[in-house]
Amino acid sequence: MASDSGDPTNCGATTILAASSYHVIRIDGYSRSLNTQGNRPSFNSDPFRAGGRTWHVIYKPMGSPCCPENTEHISLFLALDDDLADAERFVRRQDLERSEHLKGDCFAVRVHVCIFKGAPPVAVPPPDIHRHLGGLLSGEEGTDVEFRVRGETFAAHRFVLGARSPVFRAELLGPMKEGTATDAVQVEDMEPQVFHGLLTFVYTDAWPETEEEDECVMAQHLLAAADRYDLPRLKLMCQDKLRQRMDASSVASILALAEQHRCPRLKEACFKFLAFSSVAFLEAIASEEFEYLARSCPSVTRELISGLLARDLEKTTLGELCSRIPLFRGL
Repeated sequence: MASDSGDPTNCGATTILAASSYHVIRIDGYSRSLNTQGNRPSFNSDPFRAGGRTWHVIYKPMGSPCCPENTEHISLFLALDDDLADAERFVRRQDLERSEHLKGDCFAVRVHVCIFKGAPPVAVPPPDIHRHLGGLLSGEEGTDVEFRVRGETFAAHRFVLGARSPVFRAELLGPMKEGTATDAVQVEDMEPQVFHGLLTFVYTDAWPETEEEDECVMAQHLLAAADRYDLPRLKLMCQDKLRQRMDASSVASILALAEQHRCPRLKEACFKFLAFSSVAFLEAIASEEFEYLARSCPSVTRELISGLLARDLEKTTLGELCSRIPLFRGL
């Protein structure tokens, strides 16, 4: 194969063009290339330079050996070091032979090589809307609604709460909206620190700052609050916190929450925790929280016991426990 190079040409404007050139290979003796000994003859062009790299073109007049169905095609490969960019079904041989491109048993292929360099990235800082909205909450600027929670008052913004929670939207922006400039919205059955944590999440989409030893308790209360105000992301965050901090003293109350607030994955995690260790199970069933679970969610207790039996716990030991613990009688 003979070859020569041409001048650079222009390319698209969506990227930065680092280099552009073209290369022409000429096949002298096309018919002889088909009659070369070997099942799949292959020819390499002279090397050429483009973009500071050395390239060559591989010409296979009977197709690539890796694809039997390509025997009726010419294959061309552009080779750079060990990387190949191929054109296995470039043209059917019979189409080439009938075309005007095969003249005097010769044809030419022009290979145009463009090497692009991506535009340098623009440094974009991470999103900080949570910081601005958090400052809006703590500064109380422009607040238009107040909540009264067990004697404590919290100022907030109706449209922020309504945008984040459909329950807040109905309460504060709907036809039955609660609270005016002088009338605070009463929040029942919730501790002030839990409501503050709820507002923190609503404004910042982040977990509220909590002492590590209090995080499990806060997660339990926030799970109920997230379900109450329809905040699915906060609800998932609470489940993850509870799953990580679950122990024998808290698993029963967590299991009750999982059942009451429709958290099947958290419920499954509780079952696995109790089934993993008989010691943890014995400690859990002796707690007051387990008595509450048995009273409030008897179906879950039955499901738990039957599941543990199915996992080959010693039936005699479990039977003795059931006979000694009054809350199991009649389950």
